[in-house]
Amino acid sequence: MSDQQQDLTLQSWQERQEYAEMMQPILGRLYRNYGVEILVYGRSLLNVDTINIIKAHRLIRRHEGVKLRLRESFPFIEAISKMKLAPARIDLGKLAFNYLHKDAGKGASIEDYLKAELEEIIDKVDEIPTTDVVLYGFGRIGRLLARLLIERNGSNNKMRLRAIVVRGGRDGDLEKRASLLRRDSIHGPFNGSITVDHENCAIKANGTSIKVIYSDGPDQVDYTQYGINDAIVIDNTGIWKDEEGLGLHLKSKGVKKVLLTAPSKGAIKNIVYGVNHQDIAPEDLIVSAASCTTNAITPVLKVINDHYGIRNGHVETVHSYTNDQNLIDNYHKAERRGRSAPLNMVLTSTGAAKAVAKALPELAGKLTGNAIRVPTPNVSMAIMNLNLQKATSKDEINAFLRDQALHSDLQAQIDFTASTEIVSTDLVGSRYAGVVDSQATIVDEDRAVLYVWYDNEFGYSCQVIRVAEKMAGQELTNLPK
Repeated sequence: MSDQQQDLTLQSWQERQEYAEMMQPILGRLYRNYGVEILVYGRSLLNVDTINIIKAHRLIRRHEGVKLRLRESFPFIEAISKMKLAPARIDLGKLAFNYLHKDAGKGASIEDYLKAELEEIIDKVDEIPTTDVVLYGFGRIGRLLARLLIERNGSNNKMRLRAIVVRGGRDGDLEKRASLLRRDSIHGPFNGSITVDHENCAIKANGTSIKVIYSDGPDQVDYTQYGINDAIVIDNTGIWKDEEGLGLHLKSKGVKKVLLTAPSKGAIKNIVYGVNHQDIAPEDLIVSAASCTTNAITPVLKVINDHYGIRNGHVETVHSYTNDQNLIDNYHKAERRGRSAPLNMVLTSTGAAKAVAKALPELAGKLTGNAIRVPTPNVSMAIMNLNLQKATSKDEINAFLRDQALHSDLQAQIDFTASTEIVSTDLVGSRYAGVVDSQATIVDEDRAVLYVWYDNEFGYSCQVIRVAEKMAGQELTNLPK
């Protein structure tokens, strides 16, 4: 490359950085003032740095085959920033690409085009209620839920993390809880500032004061004494899974609803957001967000079944080890799980395949499942061996799944990658329920083998937040339609 070419490449990069830097304050203001979250082809730009704004734009070329430059999308975000909007999720990338490359505006100015596309939220009264949230338990999922709730801080934040509940504290407990929120060996450092407030027994994170409550049982807390009312309690302990146990939360003053971050037992609804979240009724007081694996496989199974039909199949989960296993060989009530998790592949069982039927009844009795726990701390894979009702090809089924990831109602749940080099650590922090690895797809007439990656911690936590928003009556409009 000549010096002149190098100079042009550097100038192009610097131009992108400048536009990304100009976008950042606009993105922040839109969220803080109106509760508007900006995305680019499904990638949220909330609280991201300039590099990630650039990377989000680069993804468009992979999907569409055509670039969308930041200098092209900037006029759209600038015009949006001048509007008075109701809370919503707006895909800047799709708006700009449709206007510039699909003639969606039909000759209209950018301002008039946006007015037409965003009409249902322009100058509308914000009627979305604010909901108090309590995290009951503060383990792996609890701390990631806290991060997700805190990153949405602002005067227009509708889901406000008010407290965490843990077992009786010892000396130094607050510091240890704060440290575990501040530093994470897998997900990296907390994005912001965390301090300990001993006087109020609280952790302060990015301006949010989170009360730390010590309790030995879910029915032993009076939340109202802390100013917490009509709260959604997200139980991530995994101790109580039926209506009787989880119902104990409802006996505590200040609690309105309960969300379980595990598969439930009995008649409690198991919800996979995007698939059956509309089954949540206002009168449902206890809901389950199912399991990480069920959330990863059900959206993909739904679109495949809707389009191709599934006669039967088997789902094998290659799952990272969890806190339920032992670091070194020791007693465990379950078979094989007592063996050292970091040293062994451990054959075990999973109820995820059967659990799919709770969210997708049409697949009841059609799937079997098993699991292998492997020596990685996070990110798992589901291998779905499916017998379809009609023949297809690798290219056809991949094109279909790519389209579902970009344009369907499940675009927030299904992601798609065409990379030939992707490995599990590349998916740490993925906000999708599952990521289709298209290069691994195998098809032989009416038989298909699909490989779906998922961050079994963070991706699942994002699904939990979506279910909590639905329970709170906070479903946001996604635009463009």
